[in-house]
Parts: sequence; C-alpha cells; structure tokens
Amino acid sequence: MAAFNLIESPRKVAEAVYSKTILAGDGWMHDLLPGQVLRIVDLEGNQAADTLFYDADQPEDHYSAIATIAGQANVYLTAGSVLRAESGKPLVTIIADTCGRHDTIGGSCSAQSNTVRYAHEKLHMHNCRDTFMLQLSKREADYTKRDLAPNVNFFMNVPVTAEGGLQFADGVSAPGYYVEMQSHGRTTVLISNCPQLNNPCNAYNPTPVQVLIWNE
Repeated sequence: MAAFNLIESPRKVAEAVYSKTILAGDGWMHDLLPGQVLRIVDLEGNQAADTLFYDADQPEDHYSAIATIAGQANVYLTAGSVLRAESGKPLVTIIADTCGRHDTIGGSCSAQSNTVRYAHEKLHMHNCRDTFMLQLSKREADYTKRDLAPNVNFFMNVPVTAEGGLQFADGVSAPGYYVEMQSHGRTTVLISNCPQLNNPCNAYNPTPVQVLIWNE
C-alpha cells in the first residue's frame, strides 16, 4: 500500500443523515450502524482528530493499532486500511481519503505527556485523554478509565524515521480534506478534537472538524 493513497468519495453532503461540527477541544461519541459511513472533515486544515473505536456490543473489544498495522503491513492509515479490534475483527474500513495519510502510533496528548514533551507548566492544559474520559463517563457503567485504548490521529503527520523514531511534523492536510470510513458492525466512535497548542501538526492553532454520516 502506498504511503499516500488519495481516493475521493462519491457521497454528497446534502444526502448525509447526520452532521455535527466538533469544536477544538470538544468530544463526540456516537454509535454507527452496520454499513453506515462516517466522514471526518478537516474544516480549516492541519487539525488532529484523535479517535477511538469500540465494538458497540462488546466495548472491551476496542481498536488495536498493533492488529491494524500487522494486518496491512503499513504503519500509516489511508484508503484501504482496515481498522481492527484487539480480537482481529474489522471495525471500520477507510473507503475514501483526500488527505492520504494518518497516524496511529503517536497516541493522544495527556497532562503527563504535555509536561514531558513541552514544559512542566503545561500540566494544566486541556488534553485529549481528559476529553475521552469526559465522553466515556456519559455512558455510565458501560465504559471506565480502563477503556482508554490506542487511538487514531486523523490528519496528524507523524513520520517514522529510518531509525524507527517518531517526528511530530507540520501537517499534510488542508481545509476541506476528509477521511471516510464504513462500519462493519455496530461500532462506537469517540473523537477528541485535539486542543493541543504546542504541536506543529495543527500549526499551533486548533480548529473545528465536522462529522457526517450516510446510511451506506
């Protein structure tokens, strides 16, 4: 699979059955039905949409970066990538992508990582792990802190060096770029629209993303 695989979608925005704008720093949690298609739109470019996936009927079987990377023999996600659960089961498949490459290794920002990567005084800053926890808490007993799992950073540029290191580089997305994925079963999607002010991936300027859903 090529590192950048650009495929446009035939779906029209006017025919979507659901639309919502997620502001920078906000979260969104939604259950996709089998066959439904979710599009995430990078409205202003170079934003990072940190995203978790769960089997809606068995939440303990969540997205696995390792199973996904091993299954496709590629560390980057793009059109054609099958995002797999810990059990190996396909959760969603990326069917269209105008950005061309997404990260699933860099993880999400947290209070602790902000202090390690940037400075100790960044501890208080808003972060994706806190947003994930806030959204999970709204499902009461269904999810707990133990359900924080590996995530996908849609639109985020994290090149892997020849030595195996990670670089948090300038973004490769632009205004209006999108990624679209189709659900294999009932899949819960949880997004933290990253509030990170210190990462060059979003040009130090967190911005909104839009989610759209079609029935097929």
